[in-house]
Amino acid sequence: MTLQVPLTPELAQAPLVAFGFDPFETRLVSIMRHFVTAANAPGSQAWHRAFIIAAENWGEAHGLAVAHTLWPVVREVLELRSGDFSSNDPLDLDTRDLLSADEAQFIAMLHHMRRDNTAKARDAVEALTHGQMDPDLIRAGLSFADRFPSGARQRLRGAPALRVVG
Repeated sequence: MTLQVPLTPELAQAPLVAFGFDPFETRLVSIMRHFVTAANAPGSQAWHRAFIIAAENWGEAHGLAVAHTLWPVVREVLELRSGDFSSNDPLDLDTRDLLSADEAQFIAMLHHMRRDNTAKARDAVEALTHGQMDPDLIRAGLSFADRFPSGARQRLRGAPALRVVG
């Protein structure tokens, strides 16, 4: 799957549906936004809301794991960008279905990592970090992608894996 909208710094806001992200990835947007808010305003307790949303989306066991594994990716990006990361307010209903260029690049990076598309993931990391191929960010992103690869819907919903034993 290729992204349908060019991800350029000039792109101020674009509809989330225009990017072709899967449902799992689109649900990450709100969680990411709450983590960015928490990093920029630690007293806001927005991290708590991120965990609640994740648990509501995928159930407590898997949702909390999603949020817990996503936080290091967000933290590394914010550290590399020195906090210069454009993100919409997670509580603003008018921008709920829009992505900033930075948000789109962030989700695109995870999108390609989850599909093990190395070349496109590398390009997305480079675009997101303005050329810094940081091993800590790459490690955090790949750890997230390994735990929640594309096509893992059954695993995320907590359905047991059944096998015929003979």
